Amino acid sequence: MNPNLKLLISESEIADIVKRLAQEIDRDYVNRSPVVVAVLKGSFIFLADLIRQIQTPIKNVELFRLSTYVNGTTSSGQVKMLMGLSNGSISKQDVILVEDIVDTGLSTSIALQLLKAQYPASLKLCALLDKPARRRISVKIDYLGRTIGDRFIVGYGTDINEQYRQLPAIYVLEE
Repeated sequence: MNPNLKLLISESEIADIVKRLAQEIDRDYVNRSPVVVAVLKGSFIFLADLIRQIQTPIKNVELFRLSTYVNGTTSSGQVKMLMGLSNGSISKQDVILVEDIVDTGLSTSIALQLLKAQYPASLKLCALLDKPARRRISVKIDYLGRTIGDRFIVGYGTDINEQYRQLPAIYVLEE
């Protein structure tokens, strides 16, 4: 493992956060079956763990892909859609958008706009991590795992140049 990686959130802490978020979702979706939509690639591990913890029946899981990082650790500031949703998959449905991290708010804001344009019955945001120090666009997080400082992280789905996604914990990449 890279010696510049310092543990920020352990596997057991992540498991506790995911369990708590699933319980909050279960509480709010009694007698409802939401569609869970995840933004790839960073949220795929969080999504898998979260939906396994949710007891509420899930109507469907949808995936789409956005990108703001061209290369390295700096956002380009422009959001590109790389893969979209199936037509009509969330129309008139209760929808939960799952994000690994809300950073500048740019991609999350675009994702929410794209989902709203498909007329869901309701739309909530669940984010494992929030990095408010980098926020450029305000975003309301309905289910938040944890707030972190302005540090570049990897692991548990997040990456740098596609590396470190497989790590079971979250690490700070120190230079």
